[in-house]
Amino acid sequence: MGRRAYFHAAPPCPADAEQQLSAVLVDTHCHLTDSRFDADRHAVLERAKEAGIAHVIVIADSVATTERAVRLARDFRLSATAGVHPHEASTWSPETAACIDAALDDPSVVAVGETGLDYHYDHSPRDVQRRAFAAQLELGGRHRLPVVVHSRSADHDMAAMLRDTEAAVVLHSFSAGPQVLDIALESGAYVSFSGMVTFRSWNDTRAVTEVSRDRILVETDAPYLAPVPHRGKRNEPALVREVAARVAELRDVALAEVAEQTTANAVRCFGHSITQPS
Repeated sequence: MGRRAYFHAAPPCPADAEQQLSAVLVDTHCHLTDSRFDADRHAVLERAKEAGIAHVIVIADSVATTERAVRLARDFRLSATAGVHPHEASTWSPETAACIDAALDDPSVVAVGETGLDYHYDHSPRDVQRRAFAAQLELGGRHRLPVVVHSRSADHDMAAMLRDTEAAVVLHSFSAGPQVLDIALESGAYVSFSGMVTFRSWNDTRAVTEVSRDRILVETDAPYLAPVPHRGKRNEPALVREVAARVAELRDVALAEVAEQTTANAVRCFGHSITQPS
């Protein structure tokens, strides 16, 4: 598709760190458009490169951030998404739909979203969330792109909508209950884990251990959800390595295996261009 990655393979490193940094990773979910990166965005990406992060997918959550995500993807040879978050679902309109639809034709855009349902905060009415989510699932199917899904405190409706969709789905920063997990396992959805798996409060080992090895992804959700021992600080793509290390521990495999598999999964899900060298 002609898209080229900003990052290359992991740089040379000292012998005692070689095993760690030889594992190349993809941060599949980063809000790099966030203003908290304005002062040092380039340095953030350089640190990611030094940590062996092969690629970063810049996530959109509105029409405005879709435009910014596409610009960043072009400027830094990253990838972007285009979509409207459930918090912003009240902005969904024919005009919004047309903007997202058009953005999905951009070569740098590899997925629809972040979209979904959030009944915890209810920043938008639930029926409006469902309507915007359904429309974006349809866009994903029509454009043959995966749909990045946010799900919080909405398991019943989320499970029903996932059951009915034909779109490829990525359940990002997974924290839903067994009803949604079972649908994901049955349908072959991708399931992505964030820094939450490192938190002391995380106790859903089934979600990490039962997802098929060809459907598991890792992410930061930066600047949110910084993993232990960085919790409470701004998250950034380089720290996806901490997520992968915890996933490896929970699955009782080597970090290198998790890195190799999640990177291959990211390429299969989002397209080969995300790890092509420039």
